Amino acid sequence: MARVTEHGGGVWSLEVPIPDNPLGHTLVHVLDTGRGPVLVDTGWDDPASWTALSDGLAELGLAVADVHGVVVTHHHPDHHGLSGRVREASGAWIAMHAADIAVVRRTREARPGAWLDYLAGKLAAVGAPEEHLAPLLAARESGRMRTLPGLRAALPDREIAPGELLDLAGRRLRAIWTPGHTPGHVCLHLEEDHPANLPGRGRLFSGDHLLPGISPHVGLYEDPDDSTVTDPLGDYLDSLERIGRLGAAEILPAHQHAFTDAPARVRELLAHHEERLTGLLALLAAPLTPWQLAERMEWNRPWDEIPYGSRNIAVSEAEAHVRRLVKLGRAEAVPGSDPAAYVAVGRPGG
Repeated sequence: MARVTEHGGGVWSLEVPIPDNPLGHTLVHVLDTGRGPVLVDTGWDDPASWTALSDGLAELGLAVADVHGVVVTHHHPDHHGLSGRVREASGAWIAMHAADIAVVRRTREARPGAWLDYLAGKLAAVGAPEEHLAPLLAARESGRMRTLPGLRAALPDREIAPGELLDLAGRRLRAIWTPGHTPGHVCLHLEEDHPANLPGRGRLFSGDHLLPGISPHVGLYEDPDDSTVTDPLGDYLDSLERIGRLGAAEILPAHQHAFTDAPARVRELLAHHEERLTGLLALLAAPLTPWQLAERMEWNRPWDEIPYGSRNIAVSEAEAHVRRLVKLGRAEAVPGSDPAAYVAVGRPGG
């Protein structure tokens, strides 16, 4: 039996499981509209996830075939994974921000092995040891690329514009571009009175941007052919502040549970990242590569216990934090270092 939660005012959430993931599930939100139900995210592309989505809709007296549209907060497979299958079953449109559509298109069109080539090159550039690169290179040679999630994700057919009031009959759902977790992450502001009359401005489907008890991963999603140096952490912090000022009465995130007092949660996350940046500056008293920095940072478990794939995510987050420090003038690259090492600015004796 799928777990369904009614949030009032024609809004429900369905728990759609994520296989072999500590997050457990994605909260897929169902929004009743004059043209039929619209989903906010769809969940992971997995048979058990599809069953949960179908069963959850059935509890509401609906079928997947009834779905009118899918609004995807961002391209990650636990959000966008089932979108294509929903579209095949219903003829629904799929909407996503252009920056994440570009990631989906790039992934779909890349030659076999291109993503592994890019990842191996990136990891080598940030100082990953040879023993970490070896499995990637072996996977590249064996052609195991097809086993990775998201390689054939559905290409959305509608582009979400920042600030757009989406074309949903009888509802006021406005897109707010909140880059950081991904380049095209969007939150969706339901500009309607709260059904329980909670004080504030409507409700916000926050995707992974604002979660009640987790600090979302902020890493790098770059076009290998584009040399622009991005600052995803800076983007995320700016987006957080905008969401805090929105004053939504209730937040409906894609993981964990609904919550109120978004400004307080935003303050917690801003303080968390400032504390982390300050801690990284202390580590950068001596030159370190992003990989060496990731090894020394505090995670939810010791570095030796972090699984292989999670280390790639961790070092991506370390590099995003380093870029923020460089942009703020608080750290700099060591000239001539290869792989690139960074050091705090204004260090003793510097």
